[in-house]
Amino acid sequence: MGNYGLFKRYKDNPILTAGDWPYPANSVFNPAAVIVDGETLLLVRVEDHRGFSHLTVARSKNGYDNWEIDPHPTFTADPENYPEEEYGIEDARITYVEDEKQWYIAYTSFSSSGPLPSMARTRDFKTFERIGSVLPPENKDAALFPVRFEGRWALIHRPVAGGMAKANMWISFSTDMKQWGEHQVLLHARDGGWWDANKIGLSPQPLRTDKGWLVMYHGVRHTEAKISYKLGLALLDLEDPTVVLKRADEWLFGPRENYERVGDVNEVVFPCGWVLEGDEVRMYYGGADTCVAVATASLEEILDYMEKW
Repeated sequence: MGNYGLFKRYKDNPILTAGDWPYPANSVFNPAAVIVDGETLLLVRVEDHRGFSHLTVARSKNGYDNWEIDPHPTFTADPENYPEEEYGIEDARITYVEDEKQWYIAYTSFSSSGPLPSMARTRDFKTFERIGSVLPPENKDAALFPVRFEGRWALIHRPVAGGMAKANMWISFSTDMKQWGEHQVLLHARDGGWWDANKIGLSPQPLRTDKGWLVMYHGVRHTEAKISYKLGLALLDLEDPTVVLKRADEWLFGPRENYERVGDVNEVVFPCGWVLEGDEVRMYYGGADTCVAVATASLEEILDYMEKW
C-alpha cells in the first residue's frame, strides 16, 4: 500500500534529550503538542531520578529547533490534594476547546492502584486548574475531543482488564467532564498475528479533517524476543465519533532508528501530540522512552491513503 513513506523523520532527530534540560532529568519523552500564538508548544514528559514523571513546556518558533524549555517543572504531581498522583503524572494529550477559549489536558496519574486518566485546563500553560481523576484504574491513553456531540463531551481512553481480556480503545461521554458514562468500545484490538493484536491505545489527540476525525493509535506486539510499539490510523465520523469509517490494516510507523530502538524501553515510538500547519502534519513522539523526535506527513496524502481501506 506504500504507507511507509507517509511520515518522514526529521533529519536532526532526536530534537530533545535529557542533556538539553535546564535541570536534572533521567529522560524526556512522549510529548503532547499544540500551536499557541504561532509557536509549537510541547508538554514533555520528564522522568526524574526517582523514576517519577512530571510535565514541562518546551517552545519553538518552527517546531524543530531552538527550543525554549521552562527552567523548572511546569506541571507537577500534587499527591497531597490528589492522592491518585502519588507516583507522578505522565503522557499528556492537549485539546483546545474553542467554546471556552482554553486548553484541556488529559494525562495519566500514577496511583498506588495503577494508572488512571485525569484532566486539567489552562489558558496560558503557566497556571492549571485540575478537574481531577475522571475514570478509575487501570486506564490510560486518554484524550478529549474539542467539540460536543449532542451536548456531550467525548473522551477516548484505554482500560485494561486482567486475565485474558484484550485491551481495546473505548469512548465515553459526559455533560460536565467529571461524570463519564455511555462507555463503549471504539476500536477492538485484533487477534492472532496482527501488528495490533491484543493491546492497542490512542496516541495523539483526535485531529479534525474534512473526511472525519483522524485517530492515530499504537499497537503493542509481544514476541518471545521483544515488545514493539507500532502506529496505525483510523477515521471516525465527524458527527458521531463512535462510528469508525476507516481503519488501515497496516502499521505505518515503527521503531527503525537507533534512538527509537535502544533506550529505557527498547523498540518504542510513542506520540502523544501532533499539529497541523497548512497541509503538514507534524507528529511528536517519544523514542525508546528516552528522547523526543518528530516526523512529518502531508494530510492530503494521509487522507488519500485512508480511502484505500
